[in-house]
Amino acid sequence: MTIVVGVTGGIAAYKAVSVIRSFVLLGHDVHVIATDAALRFVGAPTFEAISRNPLNTDLYEGVSEVRHVGIGKSADLVVIVPATANTLAKIANGLADDLLTNTILATTAPIVVAPAMHTEMWQNKATQANVQTLRSRGVTLVGPATGQLTGSDSGPGRLEEPEVIVEAALALVRKPSARRGRGASASSTDESARLSRRDLAGHRIIVTAGGTREPLDPVRFLGNRSSGKQGVAIATAARDRGADVVLIAAHLDVPVPDGLETRSVSSALELQKAVTDAASGADVVVMAAAVADFRPAKLQEGKIKKDDVGEGLQLSLVANPDILAGLSAGKRPDQVIVGFAAETESDPQALIELGRRKLKRKGCDFLVINNVGWKTGFSTDDNEVVVLDSHGDIVMEAAGSKTSVADRILDVITSA
Repeated sequence: MTIVVGVTGGIAAYKAVSVIRSFVLLGHDVHVIATDAALRFVGAPTFEAISRNPLNTDLYEGVSEVRHVGIGKSADLVVIVPATANTLAKIANGLADDLLTNTILATTAPIVVAPAMHTEMWQNKATQANVQTLRSRGVTLVGPATGQLTGSDSGPGRLEEPEVIVEAALALVRKPSARRGRGASASSTDESARLSRRDLAGHRIIVTAGGTREPLDPVRFLGNRSSGKQGVAIATAARDRGADVVLIAAHLDVPVPDGLETRSVSSALELQKAVTDAASGADVVVMAAAVADFRPAKLQEGKIKKDDVGEGLQLSLVANPDILAGLSAGKRPDQVIVGFAAETESDPQALIELGRRKLKRKGCDFLVINNVGWKTGFSTDDNEVVVLDSHGDIVMEAAGSKTSVADRILDVITSA
């Protein structure tokens, strides 16, 4: 397969080398188009050595060959990594002022873009409008991930990991509708490819994320360390795949992307009401939030003071309702309920057995099990999960960024 990799001018350009190398090692014929800005970060000899083909940079070289058209027509797949905010804007608006953007206009191959930029640039309304335009035209976006950016900043905008980009790109062209026959109608094939990547279009999905807080008094609460990253990643991926998404958010430590209807809650009882109300019209409910099992039996109206309790404080707790079990018991036959189980068991087999016992109690369609600890699971950018179906069988295992794990979870749901 002939793959054109476009590299644009961002610090993440060095990761494009790994993407190119992966494609080559898998036996594909890779041709790199680098913008002038990209060459400020990675030199031409590197691209040529890794791709095993001459580098393409100049729109005005090989004019007699009409190179920009030739490269575009020969491609089976076009991957742009990293895709800067400037490049996204150019593609969305049909601009063609260099070899890469000319090639994009000239190709009929599937296009994959992997955005990378600072958080504020990614969340800017102009960038988000350009992203929506690209999605509406059938362009596939991979990422961005949430994590460490240039300098000390952290947030959404980090380039997705190279292996995730490669996997997503090759999965796209493996779909029959993504490969365009030379005699096929371009408009009808474009629409088929677009729809094949929007497999959740017409579905309403409820996703809970974050961690509930159970107040002790006006100052203190019982809580947990969940950041909401995995739940937000699932909600975002579902939106990108065409779903109508409602995010029920409990104290998130990450920003909520555009295009998500968000309902904020605080305690387990508030979350129970919000998700129960929303679930009545939903096709899928994903309970990714970390919900407190207990709450204080009595809420103190004033601050609990050390002078009043002495050197020790005893709390009386009562159990919160089992929201997941309640949703499962009351679900419609055509509805899918997905639960999460965060456990600290380090033994893999024991972890699965814990999940199976929890699945039996909860009665959900799928249970996502992940191991958490002081430095794993909660608040991290990566995750490792095992998914059980209603029979307790393992149907999926995934490890990687929470963005990539989110898509794998949705793949399981769409196959149900």
